[in-house]
Amino acid sequence: MVASRIAQTALYQEVAERLRQRIFSHELPPGTRIDEQLLTVDYGISRTPLREALKVLAAEGLVTLKPRRGCYVTEISEQDLDEIFPLMAMLEGRCALEATKRVQPEQITRLETIHRQLERFAGTNQIERFFVANQEFHARIQELSGNRWLQQVIQDLRKVLKLTRLFSLSIEGRLQQSLAEHTTILEAIKAGDAARAQNLMHDHILSGREALVRSSVHQEWVA
Repeated sequence: MVASRIAQTALYQEVAERLRQRIFSHELPPGTRIDEQLLTVDYGISRTPLREALKVLAAEGLVTLKPRRGCYVTEISEQDLDEIFPLMAMLEGRCALEATKRVQPEQITRLETIHRQLERFAGTNQIERFFVANQEFHARIQELSGNRWLQQVIQDLRKVLKLTRLFSLSIEGRLQQSLAEHTTILEAIKAGDAARAQNLMHDHILSGREALVRSSVHQEWVA
């Protein structure tokens, strides 16, 4: 049997990734109209791969296709956030429960390493670096759950939350509060207390939303 050659990544997927990163960085902020003609010139492509890319981003909820009006970067309302955060809390809580049941000693060691980074960055008020380590901590627990369906849904929701530019870590006291919450979650996982890990993770996600409600700061969200 002759093996078929593996095709290179489709052009529209590369275009979708470039646009995705521009949306996440807010180079293309929410509400922005996507100028298809300009993008085809900038990227040196035809409209076909661009439109396929926009369909992918629309399916992810990052852009909204409006008949006869064009394509716009999705805007997330306060009501959207009130609906998304409880879902995130439920899903990530479940991940923590399943991860606790499956975790091995060497995997706990990796979580401890990430947590030490969180402590260091919180101690020096390095919010951006704390943010990155925080994302890794959550992603690691999701991986440890071994549930690819949970992981996929959470990743999709987190993509949408990146549209908000709401940064709860910049709110006074939230950085240390977030660190304390991560500490108790890790302790529950190490103790093998799956139910407690689930409840703590659930509350941790919701506390990020509560911090935003109490504050007028609007930059970028992170649990």
